[in-house]
Amino acid sequence: MGGGLGALGLSAALGDTARTHFPGRAKRVIHLFMNGGPFGPDFFEPKPMLTRFAGQRPPGADLRTERPTGGLLPTPYGYARHGQSGLEISELLPQLSSHADDLCVLRACHTDNPNHGPALLLMNNGTMTERVPSMGSWLSYGLGSENENLPSYVVLCPGRPVRFSVLWSSAFLPADHQGLYINHAQTESKQLIPWLRNERLSLPEQRRQLDLLQELNQAHLEARGGVDLVLNGRIQTMETAFRMQSAASDAFDLTKEPEPIREQYGKSHFSNGCLLARRLVERGVRFVQVYYGNGQPWDTHSKHDEQTRRLALDIDRPIAALLSDLKQRGLLEDTLIVWGGEFGRTPVSENGNGRDHNPHGFCMWLAGGGARGGTAYGATDDFGFKAAVNRMHVHDVHATLLHLLGIDHERLVYRYAGRDYRLTDVHGTVPSAVLA
Repeated sequence: MGGGLGALGLSAALGDTARTHFPGRAKRVIHLFMNGGPFGPDFFEPKPMLTRFAGQRPPGADLRTERPTGGLLPTPYGYARHGQSGLEISELLPQLSSHADDLCVLRACHTDNPNHGPALLLMNNGTMTERVPSMGSWLSYGLGSENENLPSYVVLCPGRPVRFSVLWSSAFLPADHQGLYINHAQTESKQLIPWLRNERLSLPEQRRQLDLLQELNQAHLEARGGVDLVLNGRIQTMETAFRMQSAASDAFDLTKEPEPIREQYGKSHFSNGCLLARRLVERGVRFVQVYYGNGQPWDTHSKHDEQTRRLALDIDRPIAALLSDLKQRGLLEDTLIVWGGEFGRTPVSENGNGRDHNPHGFCMWLAGGGARGGTAYGATDDFGFKAAVNRMHVHDVHATLLHLLGIDHERLVYRYAGRDYRLTDVHGTVPSAVLA
């Protein structure tokens, strides 16, 4: 399902219109996904008690983890207040700190499972079981398309996370809402989408071939009463694929960006992903996910501080550039940026210098799109182990994202196999404190 153009589900229906329940501040989403799970107190929630009780396991620092752990492991990074809001951000993110007044930090997120696979599914699909639609597919289905020549949902990942195409599957939603997976390890548009063009047939010949196929599909559809959603999705997908031959070649071609912009973002895989995300949303793509890297780069079971410094250096510049670029183009006010992983990491040590998985408490942040900037919402305990104040479950995060897009999460429902499905299942609340 991850390899063929027709199976990827490229776009919402031509002429589809948004079906919001109320006016939303955001029109589109960029999800910066730190697969593996970063440690919140390294970046957005100072915890001086980690230093005070270093090496110890006081009450509250002894929650069950996936692997044997030792005493508290301090964070060696200094903090400062930034912007008019005075939002606290660590020294690891000097460039992103200049956007403090745009950030809404969710300090008390929590999830249900300490394993990457189930946690990835819950964050991306709203449940730990497979064969349900992904978050991006729900957004595409709920909002419709803003363009007719590109997919409404694109996934940029230079490799594979622990789970693969199930994380951007449309499942039982129409196929045209499935995410288009792009391995952006290469930077040339022909290499990014190598199957896009048919080199043996001209565009007019392809058009005639597609018209014949669509006529046969339409006749088959009418014979079935015109209600075959799977076939409808395939018809729409093939039309978008044909139009993508020119539109995608332009959208994914980073050589068309001025060199100062390229320098502003940097030239790493993640830098290219952030720049591609901006190019896609300004062309009407509804939902873009940018995975940080191949596998689980933030899974720091050993040499945590060393790895975190390297990872922070790699994300700081491009994320700051993305926020500046969107703001300069007037897009940040209606583009919602989401940052975070599938869970966090423990304040206690693993292997002496690493950190284990932590589903009990972790940080995410939002920016733009109606999120309240300069805000730190919620808190974990004194050690950063467990969400303690204004807790937000993953379902609450999803409900909030949908709300900012103008969608009531309780009303975005799809009936399948005799039951009603939602991204948020039967849960989810939207805290007003994070809304601008």
